Parts: sequence; structure tokens; C-alpha cells
Amino acid sequence: MPEAQCESHFESMEQQAHAARLGMWVFLASEMLLFAGLFALFVTYRVEHPAGFAEGVRHNTKVLGSINTGVLLFSSYLVATSVQMVRKGNLGTAKLLILCTIGLGATFLAIKFTEYGHHFREGIYPGGAGAFFSEHLDAGLPVFWTLYFCMTGLHAIHVTAGMTLLSTTLVGMHAGKISAEAPQRMEVAAIYWHLVDAIWIFLWPLFYLVA
Repeated sequence: MPEAQCESHFESMEQQAHAARLGMWVFLASEMLLFAGLFALFVTYRVEHPAGFAEGVRHNTKVLGSINTGVLLFSSYLVATSVQMVRKGNLGTAKLLILCTIGLGATFLAIKFTEYGHHFREGIYPGGAGAFFSEHLDAGLPVFWTLYFCMTGLHAIHVTAGMTLLSTTLVGMHAGKISAEAPQRMEVAAIYWHLVDAIWIFLWPLFYLVA
């Protein structure tokens, strides 16, 4: 396997690792600002329409949402363990753990799309469209479901991006660009995946638990 070397525009592996981590944290800060704005919007409308939002939470698929929470928490454990394996030079185990993490990400998306299908069959669509809203007239329900589709859909896009990023680490290991001497790309991918999980930990109670 080729020995990991720093890129030509860096003086050392340490400098490259520092730049990679700094770049990821700057990117994550922008992502957190995006979701912070959406969370603030949710809280504002929740205060304005408490009954409608409570009805939306009670009608949501709590079991599937909770299963997905467990799926992502376990995936975070696996990706954290894979980082440790890379640092120890055990790339074979690291690759297996990454594949399992990607599989759990796909499981999360499959469950989420199952939820969406369930809602669509009930006549629940963004913007208050669908038969459901003709039968449930609580003020705030259209806003609740619009925010639900927007925020969970955006999160699903981030899960997909995280799976893609983890897939590139497999290529990096095979090419010798990720190793015990140069684990920063794996660390950066893991940080991103942890952010994706952390965002869901906030979405879960807002849309599934706090009625």
C-alpha cells in the first residue's frame, strides 16, 4: 500500500491535518447556523400555535422516528470506532466499520422515506395540501408539516452527503491517502457524520416527542 504523503502545497502532514480540520469546522459552523435559523423558526411558530403543533406531533410516526434515532446513534459509535482503528493502523476493520455505517445511513433513509410514504397516503403534504388538512383544522398544522418535510428532508440530504463522504474514505484507504500516519481525512468525515447525528437528536424530540 502506498505511503501517505502530504499535498504539495503543505509543508508537513501536521499542517495539512490542521488545515483539513479547520476547514471542516468552518463548514460545520455554517451548517449549524442554517439549522439554528430553522430551529428558531420552529420555536417561533410553536409558541404561536401550540395546539396545532402538539396535534402534529401526536399524529407523527413516533416509533419509526425513534428507531431512526437508534440507528444514527449506533452509526456514530461505529464511525468513532473506525477512526480509532485507522489511528491504530487496522484499516481492514476500519473499512468494515465504515461499510456498516454507510449501511445504517441507508437504513435511516429507507425508514425516513417509508414515513414520507405513510404521510402522503394520509394526504399530508407540505404547505397544507392534502385531504388530511380538510379533516384537521387546527391552526398551525400546515406550518408544522411544512417545517417537518423541510427540516427532515434537508437532514436526509446531509445523511446522503455523509454517506458519500464516508465512501471516499474507503477509496482513500485503498490509495494509501488515509493511514495511521495520515488519519485526518477519516477524522474529518467522522466529524461531519457526528454533526448529522447531532442535528437529528434535536429534530427527534421537536417532531416526534414534545406534544
